[in-house]
Amino acid sequence: MLVGEREVVAEIRGLTVRRLRAWVRRGWIRPAVRDHEYRFDELDLARLRLLCELREELGVGEEAMPLILSLMDQVYGLRRELRRLAEAIGAEPVEVRERILARLHEAP
Repeated sequence: MLVGEREVVAEIRGLTVRRLRAWVRRGWIRPAVRDHEYRFDELDLARLRLLCELREELGVGEEAMPLILSLMDQVYGLRRELRRLAEAIGAEPVEVRERILARLHEAP
């Protein structure tokens, strides 16, 4: 479900329309645009909550945000890839899965 700016600001503590628009301009949030208005999905809301938490609770400065967001995006991307790999392994026959598990438990 997509929501507008007002709903987002009402839902997320510490977020203002001005800050929200600034973060969109910086590319930290990439909402959909419908009828010339930003529309935010659940992923956008989670990222906005993270940004607010980093800023308000952890005192992270604006200059550090691009690096932190880049690292977080990399972590989530790797998690997605690992999930896909686990699904692919799970689809293999039992003997193949057992060989993979044995290899994982071998000492380097």
